[in-house]
Amino acid sequence: MRTGIFVLVAVAAIGVVVASSIPAGELFHDPLEHDSLHDKHFEGGEHNAKYDHEAFLGADEAKKFDELTPEESKRRLGMIVDRIDEDKNGFITLAELKNWIKYTQRRYIDEDVGRVWRQHNPDGNATIGWEVYRNTVYGFMDALDKEELEQEEHGVSYKSMLKRDRRRWAVADLDLDDQLTREEFTAFLHPEEHPTMRDVVLQETTEDLDKDKDGKISVDEYIGDMYRPSTEGEEEPEWVLSEREAFTKHRDLDGDGFLTETEIRQWIVPNDFDHAESEAKHLIFEADVDHDEQLTKHEVLDKYDVFVGSQATDFGEALARHDEF
Repeated sequence: MRTGIFVLVAVAAIGVVVASSIPAGELFHDPLEHDSLHDKHFEGGEHNAKYDHEAFLGADEAKKFDELTPEESKRRLGMIVDRIDEDKNGFITLAELKNWIKYTQRRYIDEDVGRVWRQHNPDGNATIGWEVYRNTVYGFMDALDKEELEQEEHGVSYKSMLKRDRRRWAVADLDLDDQLTREEFTAFLHPEEHPTMRDVVLQETTEDLDKDKDGKISVDEYIGDMYRPSTEGEEEPEWVLSEREAFTKHRDLDGDGFLTETEIRQWIVPNDFDHAESEAKHLIFEADVDHDEQLTKHEVLDKYDVFVGSQATDFGEALARHDEF
């Protein structure tokens, strides 16, 4: 029973980081991304669609989508293609695909925040107080002893999750009244979408990777988040060697063997990174057979398995919504 509670609280505490599948060389890495089986969103350059389905559908909705036949998936995807093609010229441009992905991002966040907001605010008040949220999510901790509070699972304890949420709440609370409005609560649940929350995202990520707590990330800590050998002395796979090279050539800008705060920031929350554009570029890269940098309906449907696991269809959710078809 306690394990189930742990998983539930971990999801609430960590939140969901919007991510996108993008071409090799543009990989945006978020070390917090794992699916329910603790498999990473990206592993050695391989894309784990299960993470996308669960993170943006929930496990139950993902299962419903899995029941659709390829024929039905293609039929529904074709209707979405018609909606993406804003000027109705038969081609989907990068701009049109980017606009659609941004729409699905906003829809997901609005619906997710609305659901959680109602859970914590059944009376429909203008704000939610910290104590109300804390009692709902972490109230069970009052009955735990010190050892239970500090026991770690996957490097996370109840105590550390409460501390992390409290800090994130304080950053989202712009008017410092310890109450969050709907907009502030959105920043709390989805800090990746708010520029004012960039520092807390950076801090949380650094804490997760910095195992020796020296304020910087070594190459072994960097690799350890992605790969752990199953046996002592196991030879590292080729993709791990490539990641080590990427650390040296592209992450560790000053060549001192560590990622400092500035280097971690450039890696995790780069100012010029656009999730929607990267996802749109990836989809065009995958499906653009004639390399004209735009997509026809035929090209999209021919790669339907790529699209139904992508943010263009809200990671499959749009295909499972009966009211849209």
